[in-house]
Amino acid sequence: MTKDKMKGFVSLGALLSIFGLIMIFSSVHFGTSFADHWLSKEGGADTEIYLMRISGYTNNFLATGSILLGIGLVTIMYFYYKIINYNEKNNE
Repeated sequence: MTKDKMKGFVSLGALLSIFGLIMIFSSVHFGTSFADHWLSKEGGADTEIYLMRISGYTNNFLATGSILLGIGLVTIMYFYYKIINYNEKNNE
């Protein structure tokens, strides 16, 4: 694998990590927006059901953001390690 491809994977990992962080920190806003959209489509619902929808959507965004952050960080660390080894091998 060439050094340019490895740098591309590091960039992809950084992008995934940033997107995951955005999803984690904005999960309440996204969850509330999705629940509001559901409520407008439903035409009205009990408050308890609405709050359960907010909680469910918020948890979905938290889980997805955490997974993306984890994948991104692992990708960054792995390919950064590969770049360092590639540089050391070519300098010898």
